[in-house]
Amino acid sequence: MLSPGLTNALSICLMLLLCATTLAWLAAYLYRNCESLAQWPLLLAQVFYSRIVWRATINGPFPVADGQGAVIVCNHRNAYDPILLHLANRRPGPVCWMVAREYIEGPLLSRLAKALNIISVGRGGIDTKATKAAIRFAEQGRMVGMFPEGRINLTDDLMLPARPGAAMVALRAGVPVIPCYIEGAPQAGSLLAPLFSIAKARVVVGEPIDLSQYTERKNNRETQLKLTLRMMREIALLAGCDDFEPQLAGRRWKTDDVD
Repeated sequence: MLSPGLTNALSICLMLLLCATTLAWLAAYLYRNCESLAQWPLLLAQVFYSRIVWRATINGPFPVADGQGAVIVCNHRNAYDPILLHLANRRPGPVCWMVAREYIEGPLLSRLAKALNIISVGRGGIDTKATKAAIRFAEQGRMVGMFPEGRINLTDDLMLPARPGAAMVALRAGVPVIPCYIEGAPQAGSLLAPLFSIAKARVVVGEPIDLSQYTERKNNRETQLKLTLRMMREIALLAGCDDFEPQLAGRRWKTDDVD
């Protein structure tokens, strides 16, 4: 029979070993998934909220080969939806999300946005500079995240009317579109409310949408609108809504604004 002193020593050794193993795993995870040290604390926050606070589950990673660009599209419930979708990312570095400019204004937020490769975009019509940046990232083999609804959905509807910006980026860059659906995440229009909300979220990643039938007329406005409607239907199918009829948000989009 072990003495109390030896038992305590073994317990301490086991605890230290467990801590060391956990820290080693965490360091390896961060090293594998981050492009810079500045992203480490941000990724830790993502893991904490997605796995612990919002208890998210996911059906699998983004079905994109290494080095292949893609446009990720999803329904939009709160400002932190990209955190949940990051669970599907198996590449180093974050998805390059297009985020409304008002959410990343100020010295601190602008630095965070830069560290995460966030693309600042204005809400009024097409933001030519942001759209060109998104196309360039996708052409370079990065994944670009966009919310076709253009704003957070605070209604009881499955999704709001969609804008064709994501379709334009995918067609111009020549990359696939990956539809995703988020269920059960906190639904809030403010920045603070989701951070203090316990939830049980579910993320569903769909199969890439084949764009071959659209590429010959990729600069055509009607083609982009058709692809937009198809993207929204694919997201609805992931939600289990076979009869969802998507709507377009406006008629002021001009493909000639982006060369």
